[in-house]
Amino acid sequence: MPVTDDDASNPPSRLSRQLGTSDAVIIGLGSMIGAGVFAAIGPAAAAAGGGLLIGLALAAAVAYCNATSSAQLAARYPSSGGTYVYGRERLGHLWGFLAGWGFVIGKTASCAAMALTFGSYTNADLARPLGVGAVLALTAVNLLGIRKTAWLTRVVVAVVIGSLATVVAAGITSDPTTANVGPLTEGGIGGILRAGGLLFFAFAGYARIATLGEEVRDPARTIPRAIPIALGITLVVYATVAFTALVAVGPDTLAASAAPLTAVVEAGSLPRAAPVVRVGAAVGSLGVLLSLLVGVSRTTFAMAAERDLPRVLDSVHPTRRVPQRAEVTVAVAVVAVVLLADVRGAIGFSSFAVLFYYAVANASAFTLTPDERRWPRALPVLGLIGCVALGFSLPAASIIGGTVLLGIGAIAWIATTRRRPLR
Repeated sequence: MPVTDDDASNPPSRLSRQLGTSDAVIIGLGSMIGAGVFAAIGPAAAAAGGGLLIGLALAAAVAYCNATSSAQLAARYPSSGGTYVYGRERLGHLWGFLAGWGFVIGKTASCAAMALTFGSYTNADLARPLGVGAVLALTAVNLLGIRKTAWLTRVVVAVVIGSLATVVAAGITSDPTTANVGPLTEGGIGGILRAGGLLFFAFAGYARIATLGEEVRDPARTIPRAIPIALGITLVVYATVAFTALVAVGPDTLAASAAPLTAVVEAGSLPRAAPVVRVGAAVGSLGVLLSLLVGVSRTTFAMAAERDLPRVLDSVHPTRRVPQRAEVTVAVAVVAVVLLADVRGAIGFSSFAVLFYYAVANASAFTLTPDERRWPRALPVLGLIGCVALGFSLPAASIIGGTVLLGIGAIAWIATTRRRPLR
């Protein structure tokens, strides 16, 4: 039954506060432990070679700084929208808008990448129609209510972890040796930074918990607990998988394979288990897509409520209490990108836009007073520096495309706000 208590632990919300700590952790895991590790480990190995592990550690460190910033801001502002809300409240309306705009366009690209990954692992010849079908089916689930989303995410996480466990089991039976890893500095500093930026794509889902601020019970307590827990579990899983893959087959094999974790299984004593990995990748992409659709729609809903997006999207279903118009609009946009996009290009573009989003989150957290902070002020500083470094290490096309779209958003916002008063 929806919780609507108007008290300090459950502030008023237009949406339904039904998620506890375990639900929030599961949604965070579903956003991170998914197709990202299946898709990003190959390009990261190509960029950094054996330095892939350093890139993973760098991505995790930046993600931790960002997570602490998001967690303490979410406790202070328990509303849908995440950094869109934090930037607006702490830095000014324009910065909030740019963070929200960056999140919406970046994560729309992520949705398309995950839908195409699902289609490719299921049937490469039908990747686009299968991707479209996945978007429509998962949007239907989300429209049924946030509890249905959390339940389905639990199933997805269980399947993906089982698949990754198969990869690790196969890797340790393939005569692994640290000699396969090669020099940690093979790709140089630039390669390690690029690997970190690409692997950040696989970590970035923890913000989904913060964007659900109006659907979490006792958000001031639940969100700061759930984000670090989800991130810590994800880091352990990813580090185990990455290290096993490197010692099993080496970075060159990972970089050359379109399905690098399948190559690990095929090199071991369990080659017949390769379909299990493909199923895990397909299901994992669905899990990430499911949570991405939730996060983008909630940010869209929050921006519409502030008239930064069309006000028609500021609508809540009377019984299910979900932002149904925002959900449907996001689904339509993602379907359009699925029909036109390229997976690897979408990953790079998404990483740049989302790193900008987290840069704004860190800058916002830096302005918190001692009474409002839960972690040292040095963490948002390190997070901001890390976001900038990783963002500008990405491919030039991703940087240019992201910068142009952020600039277009800024110009459109300035032009429209001159014609209406801010709320």
